[in-house]
Amino acid sequence: MQRHYRVPCPPFETILADLATLPPGVEILVAETDRIIGFAICSTIYPGPGLRAGFFLKELFVLGPYRGSGAGRLLMQALARTALQRGHGRVDWTADGGNERLLTFYGGLGGTRQPDKVFFRLSGEALAALAKADD
Repeated sequence: MQRHYRVPCPPFETILADLATLPPGVEILVAETDRIIGFAICSTIYPGPGLRAGFFLKELFVLGPYRGSGAGRLLMQALARTALQRGHGRVDWTADGGNERLLTFYGGLGGTRQPDKVFFRLSGEALAALAKADD
């Protein structure tokens, strides 16, 4: 995934340590054959409509050779089933607006774009500046 997004990958030991100490509420669903070919990472969010919990899908990733194989759809189906089993009211996620193949995939699942929502991110210097700001 890191290679796909063109960002540096931490050392393997760091990845294993991070996986062993996931924050509470983080879950990883895995698609595998004889090896891991994809995953979905989500967290429970609250509140949603009717004050019900939901899932926020942070990452859905399938290795390039397996895209179009149905692995992503199976991961999303498993996430939807888990949400319903737990009484969650919805699953939310973001998508790269310029990736038409991805947008078509999500639309094909029945996902609907939310034009009234805007995705924001606070990171780096802006995150540090806000944290240091006086009340």
